[in-house]
Amino acid sequence: MMKLLMYVSPFAIIGSFVFAQTAPDTGVGQLPAQSTAIKGVLVPVPKEIFGTLDKFAHSNWRAVQRPELTQWKTPSNQAETALMLGVVIAEGFIAVEAEDAAEVKNVGRSVLKLARALGVEEAALRRSRSIVEHAEAGDWTGVRKEWDGVLPDVQQGMNELKSEQLAQLVSLGGWLRGTEALTTLILQNYSVEHAELLRQPALLNHFEQRLADMSDDIKTNPIIVRVRDGTQKIRPLIAPEHVPISQNDVREIFLISEAILKHFKR
Repeated sequence: MMKLLMYVSPFAIIGSFVFAQTAPDTGVGQLPAQSTAIKGVLVPVPKEIFGTLDKFAHSNWRAVQRPELTQWKTPSNQAETALMLGVVIAEGFIAVEAEDAAEVKNVGRSVLKLARALGVEEAALRRSRSIVEHAEAGDWTGVRKEWDGVLPDVQQGMNELKSEQLAQLVSLGGWLRGTEALTTLILQNYSVEHAELLRQPALLNHFEQRLADMSDDIKTNPIIVRVRDGTQKIRPLIAPEHVPISQNDVREIFLISEAILKHFKR
């Protein structure tokens, strides 16, 4: 796999979200341990993310995986390609947690294809051989260590991407797939504690502001519009701070995120 695995936002797995209409900037100090910010773009801290995923260790991970995502056609539009890259990267975290070596390789191939379309294939190639070798050997501890050591290289990848907007869209795509995956996990064995992982207001504020600053051609892209419409439906389901997120709320968030994701299929 690749350095671009690190572009996926932290909520790509732990689930947080959404765009409102006005919100203050998000200070890095407010972010959860699973994330950090590099040049205004949120990236994950793999060790922390896997620690969160391990809370669901006894879940049916095969039911969470979406192997068909790696087979979908590369979009012709760069904004949509960046979103799709984030979606597939999130799938990579899930494949590792499921300890599915074949799917790790499939995700790697898909990320290389999407990275090539964005002109950042070189960044995607780094560490790929080592990660795949560890996965094929069943050394999942080694895979996790390899990912955990890659954070210092994210800056180089961001420089190669040469577009903050596209980098933000990779994070957005990660949120989309991660939200769907997290709701699937929660619904397998619902608890109020696990449902609270969906409530991440600091990340919400960050992405609200970044989306508002994007160019009109991106904001009016049909896929972006669908994502924004979907997140506006999700917001009231997680907004009341002192009200538990119910099982029905989680199910509704799943249905909304699943419907958005289907629009990527070609």
